[in-house]
Amino acid sequence: MGSWQRLRLLGGVSLRVGGGACSPLGGSRMLLCRRQLSGAENETLKQRRTQIKSRGLPKQKPIEGVKQVIVVASGKGGVGKSTTAVNLALALAANDSSKAIGLLDVDVYGPSIPKMMNLKGNPELSQSNLMRPLLNYGIACMSMGFLVEETAPVVWRGLMVMSAVEKLLRQVDWGHLDYLVVDMPPGTGDVQLSVSQNIPISGAVIVSTPQDIALMDARKGAEMFRKVHVPVLGLVQNMSVFQCPKCKHKTHIFGADGARKLAQLLDLDVLGDIPLNLNIRETSDTGQPIVFSQPESDEARAYLSIAAEVVRRLPPPPQ
Repeated sequence: MGSWQRLRLLGGVSLRVGGGACSPLGGSRMLLCRRQLSGAENETLKQRRTQIKSRGLPKQKPIEGVKQVIVVASGKGGVGKSTTAVNLALALAANDSSKAIGLLDVDVYGPSIPKMMNLKGNPELSQSNLMRPLLNYGIACMSMGFLVEETAPVVWRGLMVMSAVEKLLRQVDWGHLDYLVVDMPPGTGDVQLSVSQNIPISGAVIVSTPQDIALMDARKGAEMFRKVHVPVLGLVQNMSVFQCPKCKHKTHIFGADGARKLAQLLDLDVLGDIPLNLNIRETSDTGQPIVFSQPESDEARAYLSIAAEVVRRLPPPPQ
C-alpha cells in the first residue's frame, strides 16, 4: 500500500512516528502531508518534462542509397491509398525509365503491397545481413507481408510495431534508388510520426475520396505532416466519379469536388482525379496494377499525370 493510500485510510487516527510513539494526525497535518506529497510529485513531473524536452526530436538520417522519399498517406482507411501508392510507383518508372523506383509498405497490420504487386516469399539476406527487396514490374518492394504468413494477423503492441518499422527503414538493402514510395498506414499515429521524424521526406501525397467523412481525416493527415515539417505535395481525389460502362452516365457516388474544396482550404493543389472504375479494382486484386497491365487506359493516364506532377513539385535531390 502506498503512502497516499495509507494517509487516506488513517485519516485523523493516530500515526506511528519515529521510534514508535504515536502522534495524532489532525486535519491540518493531513492537509500539510497532502501538500508536501503534491509538491514532490509536481517537482518530479517538471524534471521529467525537462528531461524529455532536452532530448529533442530524433536526428533524421537518410536511407542509404535512396535519393528521395515520397510518402503516400490518408487519414482514413479504405480510400485507395495503397492502390495509389502502387500505381504511382509504376507511373514514376513509366514516365522516366532511367529512374530506379522502390516501394516500401509500412502498414504493419494490413500490408497490401505483396498482393497488389503479385509477390510472395521471404527476402534474402545480403552479405551485410540486410534484407534484399523483392522485385516485380521493375519495382523493388519491401513489406511486412513478406515476413509473416499471408493469413496470420499481426497482434503486436506499439513497441513491437515500432521495432518492425525501424527494421523496414534501416535493414533493407535498396541498392541505389531515385525515388522510394512509402505506403503509410491510415491515421496520424506512432508509425507516421516515427517515419516522418527519422528519415528526410521529400514530400507527402494525401489520398482521399470526395466524401466529407474521408476529407475530415485527410485534413488531419495534411496538418500532421505540416507540423513535422514534411512538404505536402498535394491531394489525390480518388473514386471521384463513377461512369456506367453501358450508358456512360456519370454519378458522383461520394460527392463532387470535395478534395478540391479541401485543397483550396489548405492552400494545396489537387494532383489529379482517379475515377471509381472496375478495372482499377480488378487489376489490383489480381496483382497486375492498371499502369502496368493497361497503360493506354484513361485510368493509367491519370496516374501517369499524377506522377509527373509529383516529380515537378519535389525539391531538388540532395547531392
